[in-house]
This record gives sequence, structure tokens and C-alpha cells, in this order.
Amino acid sequence: MAKRDYYEVLGVDKSASADEIKKAYRKVAIKYHPDKNPDNPEAEEKFKEAAEAYEVLRDPQKKQRYDQFGHAGMNGGGFSGGGGMNMEDIFSQFGDIFGGGGSPFDSFFGGGGGRGRRGRKGSNLRIKLKLTLEEIANGVEKKIKVNRLVRADGVTFKNCSQCQGTGQVRKVVNTMLGQMVSSSTCPACGGAGKMVDSRPSGVDSSGLESKEEVISIKIPAGVSEGMQLSMSGKGNEAPGGGAAGDLLILIEEKENDTLVRDGNNVVYDLYISFIDAALGTSIEVPTITGKARIKIEPGTQAGKVLRLRGKGIKDINGYGSGDQLIHVNVWTPKTLTAEERQKLESLRESANFKPNPEKGEKGFFEKMKEFF
Repeated sequence: MAKRDYYEVLGVDKSASADEIKKAYRKVAIKYHPDKNPDNPEAEEKFKEAAEAYEVLRDPQKKQRYDQFGHAGMNGGGFSGGGGMNMEDIFSQFGDIFGGGGSPFDSFFGGGGGRGRRGRKGSNLRIKLKLTLEEIANGVEKKIKVNRLVRADGVTFKNCSQCQGTGQVRKVVNTMLGQMVSSSTCPACGGAGKMVDSRPSGVDSSGLESKEEVISIKIPAGVSEGMQLSMSGKGNEAPGGGAAGDLLILIEEKENDTLVRDGNNVVYDLYISFIDAALGTSIEVPTITGKARIKIEPGTQAGKVLRLRGKGIKDINGYGSGDQLIHVNVWTPKTLTAEERQKLESLRESANFKPNPEKGEKGFFEKMKEFF
């Protein structure tokens, strides 16, 4: 089944502010919350759908990418811009949006355990990944080494003294309607309910240690400079059993020696002699996938642009590939031998060696206007 538009899921316009998006998510999440709809798979799916939409629209970078590419820009190659969230992810990431430990109903029913005891989410990791034009054009799988914080062996825990292991602290407020009980995530243990009792050397106070890990990253074709991709759960692990953070990958493009990217097209500057331009020839040019032989027609003018269909970069949404544009430049020699000069002088006054506007021979800028 096709995914619904994220703005439609939350019932907001594209121009909605961050605060309006947050309020809209809270309203939908409360309506379909599992505590309010027990044993209702349809409500649970709508609850997850709302969380997925909010995860994307609350983040300016993800929102911009979604506005530009739609759902296709949110996935591919193992990356998640919101999809694949489970209930653990939702309550660990967005529990505070209800003002407490993950359920907006905890304050009415006393709270304390259950979803409130999910712990804080681990921190995100950010890396930069440089890709060649060839890798960007077709997609690539990279194996990289990342230093992550992971839960260490040999660590013993004890119940948090502030929340007595519940992961939440309760507060009783006297009002004109009587006593009201509210609960919130324990600030001491972050909702885990446990604290480190003893730890080996090299392990921090949260029970985590740094370890090098090799992670395989599948980069979808068509990514661009400055784009940020996310791998869910590949960041730092969380103390006390919470969900791991994400690995954020910032894309950088390596400069190519011969080809220049222009959107999904690639551009190549071809230099030929005026003799080849006049007589015509065939010549090999570099492409993303190797070499291609092209034909230069007799009488080719400087500024002509040739197009190789489909030889550009694959579109990130899967809408085919761009083209390769070959800009023809006619190279003029700076030095001539006496014999060469004599031959050219003999042709100087020939009508075929002079441009004739009356025959429709136009300048460079007029030709470029026609091409585009």
C-alpha cells in the first residue's frame, strides 16, 4: 500500500510552523495511542504512521528533502527518513511530547512502569563521506570504521535511588478539584530505572565503552553534495537499555578531473582543432561508465553542444538518468611554421573560410539559446 502524504497524516499544510506540526502530531498520537486503543492493530498502525510523519517534518533537513523528493527521498539503500519505526523507537524519541514518560495517559492512571521505563535514546553519530562522481551516479556500498559507544560487559547495575527502579518520578499537586498525580521521566536515570553500580576500567559512568565497528553503508544513486542520510540504530548505544542513536552521513562530492556535475547531467569540455571541426572526425570522450566514441560532423561550430542520452546520473527518485552534455571548443594553435602559415594565408580570402550571416550562420550565444 502506498504511503500517505506526511502532511495529510498530521492534518497540516506545508506552510505549518514547527509548533503547529508538534501540536498536530500530539493530537493524532493521543487519538490512536495504544493505551487508548488496546488490541487495535489499525489504531497502532495509524499511531506509527503519525510518528513517522512527525520524525521527518520536525527535522528541517529531512522536511526539506521530503518536500523536494517525496517519499522516495526518504529511503533507499537501507536509510530511513522515518520508516521502519517500532513502538520502542517512538516512545524513546517522542515520549516527552506528551509531557512525561511516553504515554499521555500515565498522569491519569498513575504511570510509573510500562512504557515510561524505556530509557533515553543514545546520541547520534555524524560522519562525512566523500564519494566520486562514478559512485554518486550509480550508487555504492561502502564499509567504514566507526567508533561507537556500546554497552560494556562486566557492568553491574542497581535500582535508581530517585525513582526506585520505576524510571519515573511522581508528583502530587493539590488543586481545587483535589489531588492530581502526574508522572515524568526520572532525571537521574533518564527513565532506565537503573544506574551503574560497578564497572571495569575504561567504561564510563553510564556503563558504555568506545569500540571500533565496521559498518556497511549502501548509498543510493543520485545523492548530492550536502545531503544527509540516516541509518537508524547505528549511532551510540544508550545507557540502561534505551534505543541506540542514529548514524548521520553527510555526503561530500569529490571533484572529477574531466567531468562536471550539473544536476543529474554531467558536462564535458571537448577541444578539437579547426581542421577536425571543418572536415569532421570521430573521437573518444570520457563518460561516467568509461569511454564513448562520438561523431563530429563536418562544419561543426565552436559552442555546439552534443548530448549523450542517459549517460548522466541516476535520479534519486528512480526517474531515469540524466544526460552527458559535450561542449565543443575549437582550439586555435598559437604558433605556426612558415609552411603552415603560407597554406592558411592562401585560404584567408576564400568565401568558405568566412562566416556568412545571410546563410544563417549564428554566433555562440544565439546557438546556445536555440539549444536550451
